[in-house]
Amino acid sequence: MNDVETRREPTPADIRRWRQYLADELAEAAVYRDLAARRAGEERAILLSLAEAEGRHEAHWRRLLGDQVGPKKNGALRTRMLGFLARRFGSVFVLALAQRAESRSPYNKDHDATGAMAADESIHEEVVRGLAARGRKRLSGSFRAAVFGVNDGLVSNLALVLGIGATGVPAATILFTGLAGLLAGALSMGAGEYVSVRSQRELLEASSPTPTEKSVLTRLDLEANELTLVYRARGMSPEKAELHAKQVLRTAEVATNPFEAADTRAVMPTVDEHEAIGTGIGAASSSFCFFASGALLPVLPYLFGMSGLPAIALATVLVGIALLATGAVVGLLSGGPPLRRALRQLAIGLAAAGVTYLLGLAFGTTLA
Repeated sequence: MNDVETRREPTPADIRRWRQYLADELAEAAVYRDLAARRAGEERAILLSLAEAEGRHEAHWRRLLGDQVGPKKNGALRTRMLGFLARRFGSVFVLALAQRAESRSPYNKDHDATGAMAADESIHEEVVRGLAARGRKRLSGSFRAAVFGVNDGLVSNLALVLGIGATGVPAATILFTGLAGLLAGALSMGAGEYVSVRSQRELLEASSPTPTEKSVLTRLDLEANELTLVYRARGMSPEKAELHAKQVLRTAEVATNPFEAADTRAVMPTVDEHEAIGTGIGAASSSFCFFASGALLPVLPYLFGMSGLPAIALATVLVGIALLATGAVVGLLSGGPPLRRALRQLAIGLAAAGVTYLLGLAFGTTLA
């Protein structure tokens, strides 16, 4: 039994705090059950186990409260919002938010919580981090291209529009310049992404063993045993390569696919699965569309007939909001603080656009 149960009578402040902890544990357990409802297999079992652990914490606060549990309270607002998202989406974004929520547990500093409860919360953060990492790996290369494509479109076209707008040219010129920048940039991004992904896949294919090579095993010179050279080339020491080659030649099951034996994989560099997923066409299409959608925002004021400083101000505000959103998304996906990443994205984007605006003022005419 924990010594917190034998201490002095709880104060009204203690009762209020314990009731809030109880409400939060109930809400967190519901989040994990909601996430589990949208999954199957091992991930579902892990999430349900987390919900059970929150249930043990709930029981601790009920024991301390005794007959002073009182009416049911709502959990913290962020936990309720997390539950709302879990019931409707259950995506890697929700897991990333749950990971951050677990990292903010107050139990380490609260003497009314047991040491085991504080340790549980730390472990829960790592468990949710692992589940979120699974989700991040399942994200395709096309999604990666989308996030960075829209960001590039926002920054590059805002810089172009502000730079040209600061020279004082007519609004129609700015509009057509912005649309040309949108199309040129989107085509360039799409083509570059296609070439990048195709080249990457071709490099991976070139490093993969050919399936026809297993047919030569029966014709190998057992004395020379050049199969050892294969494993030495893949990182094994000469002694281990020779031993493994002999095992391969003796074992029919392994010999059917010797170039993918477990020991060989163990010494080969690990391929970045997230980078390897996706097709050239998919990544190019995603990059094109999202760059174009980002690049469209800076020209929207001019499409609706605005000009001069009001158009520049509105374009900057629209792009600023979008930069905050993409920065927060990148922060969630990377497991970092969303607000900090959002502000960093905003600062970098507006700084780049500000440079071109100042150049436009320096070399242009008076602002229209």
